[in-house]
Order: sequence, then structure tokens, then C-alpha cells
Amino acid sequence: MKLFGWEINVRKAMLSPVGNRGWYPIIREPYSGAWQQNQEWTVDTVLAHHAVYACITLIANDFGKLRNKLVAVDSDGIWSETTNPAYSPVLRKPNRYQNHIQFKQWWMTSKLTRGNAYALKVRDNRGVVIGLYLLDACRVQVMVSESGDVYYQLQSDNLSGIDNQGLTVPASEIIHDRMNCLFHPLVGVSPLFAAGCVANLGLTIEQNSSEFFSNSSQPGGILTAPGAISEETAARLKAYWETNFTGSNAGKVAVVGDDLKYSPMRINATDSQLIEQLKWTAEVICSTFHIPPYKIGVGTMPSFNNIEALQQDYYNTCLQSLIEEYEVCMDEGLNLGESLGVELDLDGLLRMDSKTQIDVLNASISGSLRTINEARKKINLGQVDGGDSIWMQQQDTSLAALAERDRNGLTFAPAPVAEEPIEEEPEEEEPEEEEIDEEKALAFLFTKAPESYAHG
Repeated sequence: MKLFGWEINVRKAMLSPVGNRGWYPIIREPYSGAWQQNQEWTVDTVLAHHAVYACITLIANDFGKLRNKLVAVDSDGIWSETTNPAYSPVLRKPNRYQNHIQFKQWWMTSKLTRGNAYALKVRDNRGVVIGLYLLDACRVQVMVSESGDVYYQLQSDNLSGIDNQGLTVPASEIIHDRMNCLFHPLVGVSPLFAAGCVANLGLTIEQNSSEFFSNSSQPGGILTAPGAISEETAARLKAYWETNFTGSNAGKVAVVGDDLKYSPMRINATDSQLIEQLKWTAEVICSTFHIPPYKIGVGTMPSFNNIEALQQDYYNTCLQSLIEEYEVCMDEGLNLGESLGVELDLDGLLRMDSKTQIDVLNASISGSLRTINEARKKINLGQVDGGDSIWMQQQDTSLAALAERDRNGLTFAPAPVAEEPIEEEPEEEEPEEEEIDEEKALAFLFTKAPESYAHG
């Protein structure tokens, strides 16, 4: 058969369905016979509970804002971001009607509400995946053949190109991300499996409160007579009271005779601890989604002012496993092999305040962990000349030198300090006595006074 123009070979085999599209009934009853009394709950109804809606949308939105990164490993085992014409386009634009943020949001919403997320692959003539279409989890059935091969039975989906006859494809054409598999390894179970009844309780409390306040906060009650009355009289009084003193007429003055007495029978909000009950249901729902209650406005906000630590706690308890499961599913689904992989950029989630971010970057530069240009890139600044060098303090000693010292029992003498030369004041030189040449002196004498020597 062909899908999006690409041939898919499906081997004819006896297929057996697995689970019940989520392994639990679409409709659940909090007690026997509740369905006949409109007290059942479904996934669609419990989504109306504020805590359920807040938990699912919070996780889906935080997951969606994390950017897809295609990374490659080098010879040193370091993973760094790269681009590839075969895989980068589908990560930026998975299909024709969703961008990468909407794609990841719908992926996580399906996984949280139905326990499973299914993405149908679209390939080109080379067999390279060029598109991913998320399917409605309610319209996908996991099938297993007698030999243990896994197939997926898909119902019609116009957005995904599946016609009214449906389609059965092998597991190689589906990326299947599933929540914890409590009953079967191929079927995930949504957190609503545990949170549904509590959410239904919260909705019931809210509905009763709505009815109470729509009656002008007037509780229901009993009209009592001092003696016996006939059924006709009781029915007439009941109809009269409901018509004239309930709904929009609540709070009006009622005049009764024959010693009739009105006694309220519904407990008030204080006696029923309404606020505590609503808070408890919201906290239980948060626990099933592993979300700190303060993230959705329930409970007490932590007293310490450290946004990074709070976000790290939220990431560790709630998002980390969901993120890593998505990354592995994409690696295997796109056939990236051992040298390429998909990672979600956590900078969009674990973003620090400006002061802390600058302090961390400065510490990484002084600690020789990154270059100045790498630190500037983190805060969206351009490169500078000379910024690609690792800086190190001159007085630091290498570990190799310390190990050599310990092996040989040596000690490092302090480096000699160069002494500055002392400039001495020049001494005054005494004039040197001239040596007298005797011959010249005699000649001088004979020349100047010859007559004196002649008469002597």
C-alpha cells in the first residue's frame, strides 16, 4: 500500500488488539449505577476541572517552548549543535499545519490525557522522514501478530492523509511515545487514571456550589405541619414553594399559615469545609502529574527567593523523564544512528535572572571552563578579538607538576624575585696630577732663558 506516495509493505498476519485504547474504559463510574444518574466521568469532562486543565497546559506549554536541537558527537565524545539537510527541516517544521512548538504541545497533551502519543512518518523517495503527523490517540489501536510483530491500526484522519477505509501500518512507520505502562508494555496509562475520580469529586462540589449560589445562597429545606396532611396538600405546597421561593425568586418573603414551619436541611459551606475540600482535590491532582502545587496557584509559595532552584525542582520531578523519553523516541524514529541525536534546549526553561547569569558566566571564564566569546554568546552578544582563548592564572600549578613533585619528594621553591638595581650617586673625582716629562721641561728651559745657563 502507499501512504503519501511512499510504498509500505504490510505482511498479512493475524493481528490481535492490545488493551482498550488506553487500557481503561472511556467512561468510568465512581459507584455502581452512577452512569444512569449522569455521575460518570470521561476524559473530556474532567478536563473542566481547573487543576487538571492547569497541570496539562503547564506541562505542554513548558515542553513546547523547548527548541529542538540536532546535535552531533565529535572524536572527544562532546555533543554540539549542528545542521543536516536530511533532518533539520523536519525538526523546524514537522508538518504542513503545525510549527515545532504546536507539534510538541499537542504531542504532550495527547500523552497526558490519553497516555499515548502517536506520530505517523512521511518519507520521501529516499526513505528519509520529511514529515511527522500526530494522530488522535482515540483512533489508534495497537495490534500484535502471532509472531510478535507490532502494527498500528489507524482510523480515518484527513489531516494525516488517511482515508475513510483506515490503514494498518507496521511499527516502523509510527513514533509511539507512551506514559508509564501499568498493564501492557505497548499501552501507556494517563495520569487521569488516578486523578479522574478526584477531579470528578471537585467538579461535583463546584456544581453544588453553583446551584447553591444560583439560589441566592438559600439552602433547601423542609416544610413541616403540626398535624397530618394529605398527599395532594403536600404536593400543592411543594409546587407552590418551588415556584415562588427558589431560583430567581429565592430570598422573597414567604407567608405561611396553619403553623407551617420551614427548616433548612443543607449544610452550609463552613460546615462542609468547602474550601478545604476543593484545595485537597487540587493538591491530589497535582501529585498525580508530579507538579509542585504552587506552580498552578494551589498551596503555599516557597518562602526562599531562588527561582533557579524552584525551576530545577520542577524539572527534576516532572519534566525530565518526559523530555528524555521524547528525545529517545525522535532519535529512533528518525533513524539518526550513533553520531547524531535530538536534544531539547533547556535554556528556555532553566533561565536564570540577569545577575545570577552574569556571575555564573564570569565564574566559568575565570575557572577556565569557557572562553569569553562563548560566554558572550550565551547572552546574545557578538564576538570580540582575542575572546577565543582560555584564561588561566599565572601562579596556578598544573596537576601533572604536583604529581611529579609528590612522586619525587620534591618541594617547589618560591620563584626568585628579581631585585631592582640600586642606583648609587656618582663620587666626585679628584683631578689627576699631570706627569711631567723631564726632557721637555729641560728643553723648555733652554729655549726660554739660554743666556742664564751660558753664564752659569
